[in-house]
Amino acid sequence: MHCTGLRACTRARAGPVPGENVSKHVPETPATQWLKRQGVAFGEHPYRYVEHGGTAESARQLGLDEHSVVKTLVMQDEAAKPLFVLMHGDRKVSTKNLARQVGRKSIAPCAPGVAQRHSGYLVGGTSPFAARKPMPVYVEASILALPKIWINGGRRGFLVSIDPRVLVDLLHTQPVHCALME
Repeated sequence: MHCTGLRACTRARAGPVPGENVSKHVPETPATQWLKRQGVAFGEHPYRYVEHGGTAESARQLGLDEHSVVKTLVMQDEAAKPLFVLMHGDRKVSTKNLARQVGRKSIAPCAPGVAQRHSGYLVGGTSPFAARKPMPVYVEASILALPKIWINGGRRGFLVSIDPRVLVDLLHTQPVHCALME
């Protein structure tokens, strides 16, 4: 329990407790507030968060093709400058190919605490929308050819569905070719 002053006590947790019903409505997040301010139409898709379940678990629970569920990864270059990489859920990132394409010596995933400091989101709930720090965003080019994508809405256990053109039009993502089979 967490209590502060006269405020009510709240129980901090990462996601629904097993056996709980998943709410059909998720409270607003910085990401959904940003999408609304930009006038973006999006669907809300809550699911039961499972630690280390990843996109395979969210796709399974929501009845989606994992290829259209996009994971948001926080990485950094050799100078520790952060960047987002948006990748198909059923693929992994070739950091060598990515570094070569974006003119960096090397790129590697950030440690969870570092990723949270850069993005402002918990790992497992990272969204490229309304990040704490402005960061370049790279997207696997084939994601942009999909009719619709499901991407994290800024909270564990919550995806939003959007037109992938939003990524280019509003985030100014740079398409790359760095996907590897899982």
